[in-house]
Amino acid sequence: MIVVTGATGNVGRPLVAALAAAGERVTAVSRGIAPADLPDGVVRVRADLAEPESLRPALDGAGALFLHDGGTGGHGLDARAVLAVARDAGVARVVLLSSQAVATRPESPSHGGAMRAVEDAVRGSGLAWTVLRAGGFASNAFAWAGSVRAERTVAAPFGDVGIPVVDPADLAEVAAVALRKDEHTGRTYELNGPAAVTPRQQAAAIGAALGEPVRFVELTRDAARARMAAFMPEAVVETTLAALGEPTAGELRLSPDVEDVLGRAPGTFAGWARRNAGAFR
Repeated sequence: MIVVTGATGNVGRPLVAALAAAGERVTAVSRGIAPADLPDGVVRVRADLAEPESLRPALDGAGALFLHDGGTGGHGLDARAVLAVARDAGVARVVLLSSQAVATRPESPSHGGAMRAVEDAVRGSGLAWTVLRAGGFASNAFAWAGSVRAERTVAAPFGDVGIPVVDPADLAEVAAVALRKDEHTGRTYELNGPAAVTPRQQAAAIGAALGEPVRFVELTRDAARARMAAFMPEAVVETTLAALGEPTAGELRLSPDVEDVLGRAPGTFAGWARRNAGAFR
């Protein structure tokens, strides 16, 4: 059996579907989960990564665990305690969804530093492990859904600075392979998209998916900082702005790892936008 934490998220949801379609027994774990969220036959368990003991019922009889950061970027996640519960339950394999920032921004306690500690816990857990370091998610564009629906507008800073964002469906497909196949044990993969794409280009791709123009409005750095501060800690805001506005060479590098694992090129942002056009209508 394979246990998927964060089962209703942008990666967890397609991962559960992929594993179920492959005939695996799957237990889906989330703080809030309903039968409608899951394919037929998938067991659902409500649990919270911030409370490792709550995971015990989900892990009973499991052989593999998909672990993510609980939406905290590693903050507030006691990875060693979670992994101890998994080990006690007989789990043999763990696949961690980590962040590219571990390599590209290791000096940032709000990004790379926090997830480095989680990675270290996974590598030292005694379990077979695979680490997936993700770049920026294409699904971060869901933050624009309200303004696109209301006024066909996207507002963002650094309109002409591109990074190779990754389709969460690709992350899920790589995770499904790593959870099921031994040859990925002990590997760390960097996963991003096939080409850099700017916020202005993302807005145009959403418009193309809708069949209507979407206007791009460039925010100043200060205006973007003020918006982000409403839902992010200050340190996270500053590191995020730096990654979006002054990406490092590592953040711009096109990794071959999606294609190496899946045997196909990673999906484009335009493809993601077409599949998710309903969220922007």
